[in-house]
Amino acid sequence: MGEVKKNQEEKEMSFLEHLEELRWHIIRSLFSIIFFAIVVFLFKDFVFEDIVFAHKKENFFTYRILCNIADFLCFGPPNFDIVPREFGEKFFTHLKVSFWMGITISIPYIFYELWRFIKPGLYKKEQKAARGMVTICSSLFILGIMFGFFIIAPFAIKFLAGYSLSVDDVLVNDTTSLASYVNYLTMFTIPTGFIFELPVIVYFLSRIGLLTPSFMRKYRRHSVIVILIFAAIITPPEVITQILIGIPVLVLYEISIFVSKRAHAKYSEDN
Repeated sequence: MGEVKKNQEEKEMSFLEHLEELRWHIIRSLFSIIFFAIVVFLFKDFVFEDIVFAHKKENFFTYRILCNIADFLCFGPPNFDIVPREFGEKFFTHLKVSFWMGITISIPYIFYELWRFIKPGLYKKEQKAARGMVTICSSLFILGIMFGFFIIAPFAIKFLAGYSLSVDDVLVNDTTSLASYVNYLTMFTIPTGFIFELPVIVYFLSRIGLLTPSFMRKYRRHSVIVILIFAAIITPPEVITQILIGIPVLVLYEISIFVSKRAHAKYSEDN
């Protein structure tokens, strides 16, 4: 009885009390981001030498693996120089990298805070059905980040750095600004982490009846076209790079159909 009463009290919170609760969840999440951003900022040498500029090293993991698999897959780091173009660019880029890495590292904790906010408003069976969602969301995000960092980024950076406008390209030096390089590296990694959350989004939409597996199957071809267009937008216009982002998203879509089938079945049972 005590547990039932406690759940009733939690569900009878006023709108302002919910806002206050949400405010503290947001504050704790922001503190997490700030904390990890400061940690990243302090470990400047490791962050830039082993993470940000990792793709410029001969012993980068992806290069070694591909060269061990086959000669035609083997390629090394791109040959270009990274230079700061504006006054203070190194410092502000350092801040930007610390901020984005602070968010990335904090994502599992942010998911946890989000779950703590949503959980009291769910019935016991709904809580049970969503059990482990924090782990699943965090794992998918980390997997997406790793895919972007180890797969998409090496090919994309290699293509962009090696793109030539003439036979010898003697009139154009292969240099880029520090800010531009970091912006592209961010674009190739962090969005991929969120793209990998597709099955989770599909689960919740199907769980509340807004999406059905039959709808996803019916418009599979349309979705494939949209996915390929999306891959062409967020990646350089190189076939290999677009395939690298297109294939996993297509796989995620097929997995999402299965997820939608199970989630929609539970929705049908409840209604």
